[in-house]
Amino acid sequence: MLKLHQLFLRTFSLIFLLMLLVLSVTIYFWSKHIYLDQIEKNLSQNIDSLSFSFTNLDNIKYIVKTFKAKTGNRITIIDEKGNVLADSDKNIKQMENHSNRYEIIHAKYNGYGKKIRFSHTLNEELLYVAKKIVVDDKIYYIRLADYTYKIQDNFTELVYQLIAFLTLFLVGFFFVTYYLSLKIKDETNSILEYLVQMSNKKPKQEIYSDFCEEFNKITRLLNKVASRLSKREKQKAKQTAKLKIANRQKDEIISAISHEFKNPIAIITGYAETILNDKELPSKMQTNFLNKIYSNGNKMSHIIDKLRLTLKLEEGKQNIMTSECSLRKILDEIVSDLQDKYTQREINIIGDDVKIKIDETLFSMVLTNLIENALKYSEDEVTIKITQDSISIIDKGIGIDENEINKINQKFYRVSQNGWNNSLGLGLFIVHSILKLHNFELVIKSKIHEGSEFQIKY
Repeated sequence: MLKLHQLFLRTFSLIFLLMLLVLSVTIYFWSKHIYLDQIEKNLSQNIDSLSFSFTNLDNIKYIVKTFKAKTGNRITIIDEKGNVLADSDKNIKQMENHSNRYEIIHAKYNGYGKKIRFSHTLNEELLYVAKKIVVDDKIYYIRLADYTYKIQDNFTELVYQLIAFLTLFLVGFFFVTYYLSLKIKDETNSILEYLVQMSNKKPKQEIYSDFCEEFNKITRLLNKVASRLSKREKQKAKQTAKLKIANRQKDEIISAISHEFKNPIAIITGYAETILNDKELPSKMQTNFLNKIYSNGNKMSHIIDKLRLTLKLEEGKQNIMTSECSLRKILDEIVSDLQDKYTQREINIIGDDVKIKIDETLFSMVLTNLIENALKYSEDEVTIKITQDSISIIDKGIGIDENEINKINQKFYRVSQNGWNNSLGLGLFIVHSILKLHNFELVIKSKIHEGSEFQIKY
């Protein structure tokens, strides 16, 4: 298969050869027609000049020879019956009667006749022009003839000149065409190389062409396609990174859930095995072991409920039933339960009671989670401050790094730096989701080693 520049050159070469042939044939017939018209015109003028000098036939041979020498035309004088009376180029005794010649017949009836014919007498092709004249009341025909070989000579010279001109033109055009073909080759190679780079997804830089409008449009379109592909690759890379993070989070979640379930299951299994294997176990110890099994079963159930609630909140399937509730009453119940668990800790509630419209069960979970976190991650007292537009849980614990504050509301996000570990990473996600259902806002203020404040604005 030919390359583009080779096809381009071959096509133009064929076109120019065809043009040369067509021009040669056209110029030949065109020049022949012009030359014959010119010969005919000259012969007609010469006949007119010669006819004026024919006053008698006494000196006819001298007139014929003299006129032949001046014009170079063949001259023949013919009488009315077609007999040749004088000829500049041939002995009249060897010439036959001319009454049947085409040009003589036409001159007889029209006064003027012409014909291109091959002369067997001279063995050449000639143009004959004949005119009828009257001398002493007798009809004669003056016939002049010129050789057409001059046309061939003139045409040959013209063709040589034409070929030389077209050759120079063709050579010049060839170099121009060759230069254009090389430019086209360079442009196409550049585009092909860019396409290869695009297929490898690594275009080094944008491609540009100012050779012609078509190539310019192609390169601009290629740049747009490359830009879109690059954006898609970046999006794909981002999605891949997100999937990797999601997979890592999934592994962490499974690990966290396994860890959360491992201890209760181990405790339940250990105590149950002890009860089954030791038939003489004291009743009091047996009751104690059963209570341990029961509490750890409840702990596992609580973890499952927390996971189910997380899914409901995330999918927007959790509905709330609000009523006007006393914050102080809810806090008293929560603090009472937590102090049973954290017997050595002090929880202070300051501020006047406020009644707000909330879902009591869900909002109790929010306060329990925040207060218990404050107890877990601090050793000093925990303060609960109530105002008319907010409630704050304040501790003097390890604090949270500023970079982590915006992330801890995310599901399964766990902060391990400085000892902060949000268990499964669900607690604050649940808090944030429940507050969002109430159109409340959670504001977190914290400093490392100084403590944290979780403020709910309602």
